[in-house]
Amino acid sequence: MPPRENTIALLRAYYDHFNAGDTDAMLALMAEDVIHDINQSGCETGIEAFREFFVRMNRCYRESVTDLQLFASDDGMRAAAELIVHGTYLATDDGLPEAQGQTYQLPAGAFFTIHNHQIKRITMYYNLPLWLNQVLS
Repeated sequence: MPPRENTIALLRAYYDHFNAGDTDAMLALMAEDVIHDINQSGCETGIEAFREFFVRMNRCYRESVTDLQLFASDDGMRAAAELIVHGTYLATDDGLPEAQGQTYQLPAGAFFTIHNHQIKRITMYYNLPLWLNQVLS
């Protein structure tokens, strides 16, 4: 399969595992030294940091992705995803409003770097004020 199609298949598997709540399967698609740029926040490096991020996410949020559109460069080394996140705010996350089971729906985007058929970098973007407006209303 050409590099572009390999990358699209890799990212489709990543989001399929995300929707299934299978963090271990998601992590298996990543480089050991994966870089994770967190929306409007910091940057973390490594599988264990990503695992800890998802432990928190799975405790505080139940999310799924729909309307997934995937794009990749011809060489398969760069990719992007456009999607809609559907979620429920389950437990209060640090520095955010109190969770009371609020639901939300957000457009989001992600950028990826691929190396040796693994996800090397993930940069996530969504509109935090839109999320806040939904959970506070």
